[in-house]
Amino acid sequence: MMGRFFRLKIFALLALACVCMWGCGDLLREDGEKEFTGHYIKGNANVIGFIDDSLVIVYDFQYWNQDLADGTQITGTGMQRLRVFNYRIQENGPRWADTLDNMTEVYDYVKGQLSDSVIWGGNGRTSFSFWKLGEVPIVRGVRVNKEGCDMDYGVRSLRPWLNETIIALGENSLKNSGSACQYAILDTVANTLTYKRLDANLKWIEKCDDVRAWGKDVYCFMPGEHNFEAVLLQNKHDSIEVPIKFTIGTFFGDVLKPNGHLCVLVEGVVVCSGIVWRGGLTFIKDEKIVVNLN
Repeated sequence: MMGRFFRLKIFALLALACVCMWGCGDLLREDGEKEFTGHYIKGNANVIGFIDDSLVIVYDFQYWNQDLADGTQITGTGMQRLRVFNYRIQENGPRWADTLDNMTEVYDYVKGQLSDSVIWGGNGRTSFSFWKLGEVPIVRGVRVNKEGCDMDYGVRSLRPWLNETIIALGENSLKNSGSACQYAILDTVANTLTYKRLDANLKWIEKCDDVRAWGKDVYCFMPGEHNFEAVLLQNKHDSIEVPIKFTIGTFFGDVLKPNGHLCVLVEGVVVCSGIVWRGGLTFIKDEKIVVNLN
């Protein structure tokens, strides 16, 4: 399914061979023969996830264009790349990087983070991919089922869930009313995506900004009645103290992000790094730039 992996050394050689951000090289016809010269440019890099309290995963890809003999031009994307940086210390480049050899493939292997070392992709409905760092992506086609709901949605996030399954959410699916589906369970053993409405035991999570499970426990970032009164709940009733006040919370793998702070859960205690990330490729401590990944 996938080609070979390119390593950092390949990128260094490529940088020496091409000018500025533009690449150069011959694209191939389907029969493998060289025909036209194409160009590519690196896509915008963005943070896609975190591994622990010091490492961040950055994603980018290549745009390409090709001038055809009839004067028209075709374009596309590919060469999806993951790089791992230390966000606490400014270093000279990433700790690790891998790029897929899929210059003309249209499949999107990077949509978000599932766990500390797994990035998910796919069309968010009938096909999902799982790219574990250091390995090739695995693509799974799934059968779609519905239990007690009428209208499904495109999946925007995957989170670890109970019984070794995955909860699949839309942008605001938990808040859907009437008979519309509120969440789905992705079972990668049975290869099924089952849409559901929340039952009495789970109805409390419909107010969550983000939700996931660790083992048998469900964790939820829930907004408060006023700004900076949001809470982190465990199993509906147990509030876990977060050492900073926040408005909204998100999970990135095993990293918690209340507002712009980066924290981890250690034996039931939230420990924050002191590093603030507000988006982009810059990480800040004490109002000073600590690391810039540009």
